[in-house]
Amino acid sequence: MLLKLEKGFDKFADIIGYFTAFVMVLMILNVTYDVIMRYFFNTGSIAMQEMEWHLFSVIILLGISYTLKEDGHVRVDLIYDRLTQKKKAKINMVGVVLFIIPVALLIAVESIPFVIESFNSNEQSGDPGGLPYRWLVKSLIPLSFFLLIITSIGFFIKNLNVYKGLHDMDEYNLKGEIENLKNELNEHKHHVVDIDGKEENK
Repeated sequence: MLLKLEKGFDKFADIIGYFTAFVMVLMILNVTYDVIMRYFFNTGSIAMQEMEWHLFSVIILLGISYTLKEDGHVRVDLIYDRLTQKKKAKINMVGVVLFIIPVALLIAVESIPFVIESFNSNEQSGDPGGLPYRWLVKSLIPLSFFLLIITSIGFFIKNLNVYKGLHDMDEYNLKGEIENLKNELNEHKHHVVDIDGKEENK
């Protein structure tokens, strides 16, 4: 049951990831167009330039959820990498309950009035020829953090499965073995064994 739930949440996060990747392609095309128009035709569009950071905002805000699913967020791993998979899973679960969900919920709820105010005032770009409907990009703030709450639940379930040993001999244990090997190599990377078998410090 838990494994099926995990797969369901993973698929949901993958959909977010695919959409984010699509938006990234759009942003690349947008930037390419702006550069060509500016340097080859000595012209440009304020709206297209603003679209760049609008699309960049989509990538960052939606990418948070997919990155969590892939466990790709930056962390201080001096101690974390040396722990067993079960201890890592326990830390991840505590982090979800005490940090991710409360902070994401706070930001999502508190940002809603910010979006409503933008919508009611019909906020738009302050530059001539800029983009209208500024509330659309601002609405991504609460949306993205509500999505983060959903994916964090999936991340919790994934780590619960690891903690309960439901991922026997799968990718998690394989990753753990790879990490342990990396740690061992890092500990001995400053030593070189010569031909006679004598150990020398590099």
